[in-house]
Amino acid sequence: MNRRTLLGGLFAAASVPALSACSSGITSLDGEGTTTSGGGSSKGGLTIGTANFTENQVLGYLYAAVLDAVGVKTTVRPNLGTREILIPALKGGDIDLLPEYQGALLHYLDPKAAATEEGEMQNSLAMALPASLQVLPYGLAEDSDAFAVTRETAEKYGLISLADLKKHNGKLVIGAAAEVKARQVGAVGLKDVYGVEFKEFKSLDSSGPLVKGALKKGDIDVANLFTTDTDIQANGWVVLTDPKNLIPGQHVVPLIADRKADSTVRKALAGLGNVLTTADLTELNRQVDKDKKDPEDVARAYAQQKGLVK
Repeated sequence: MNRRTLLGGLFAAASVPALSACSSGITSLDGEGTTTSGGGSSKGGLTIGTANFTENQVLGYLYAAVLDAVGVKTTVRPNLGTREILIPALKGGDIDLLPEYQGALLHYLDPKAAATEEGEMQNSLAMALPASLQVLPYGLAEDSDAFAVTRETAEKYGLISLADLKKHNGKLVIGAAAEVKARQVGAVGLKDVYGVEFKEFKSLDSSGPLVKGALKKGDIDVANLFTTDTDIQANGWVVLTDPKNLIPGQHVVPLIADRKADSTVRKALAGLGNVLTTADLTELNRQVDKDKKDPEDVARAYAQQKGLVK
């Protein structure tokens, strides 16, 4: 489905009856958690959507692999776009399941949210989500936003932390996905929390070839990347520290419509979350980005290796 088709479907989809959005933390990795009063069912299969970057696509195919293994028919619609498209699509019925990240999702739903600890964020998410959606138990793997500079830029401007950027207001260019310009974990938060103002914001991509290429060429000074991106270490880039905790924790968490959240789905996704580590996720990203492997093939090979599928 292309973006135009997806957006059209948002207006045509029937609304979902309101149900309570309940969730549990990593201590509930048996997948049972708290069930909704409506009782979802995955018997008709479900559709998994993913954002437009490598890792989220890998996660989407991992979800599909473990669900297919327990008899739940899945369809993956990868690379649909940003959260601003995916959340309405999930609410409207165009997709049923989405790999998400605790802190980023919470700040999208509630920009003023103060929770930073994993359990607190999970509870805050349950309160902030629309009644027809819920987060399932979060997993071991975590991937946070990072703001990185080249070693040469760090030395030239004396950059160690995000607070140091303020000393050079109006001089530096930041590159990131377009939506980061309006996000708290982005240009808005950098100004509000650290008083940082950039010379220019260049709309590029999410920790992808555009933003990383621009950083290498010197077209931008600061890049918004993901901590699981192997190019950070490979290129010797400096991730600026975050002394005021602008960037929240980002454990991977399934976001699902109540209509599909039955015990079969819960248990399968919780089993994956209890196995997939940050190191694993970083390696899977590398295989796609560096080895140019297909994300679906990478996901299914990993699921087989870990005994999650036969």
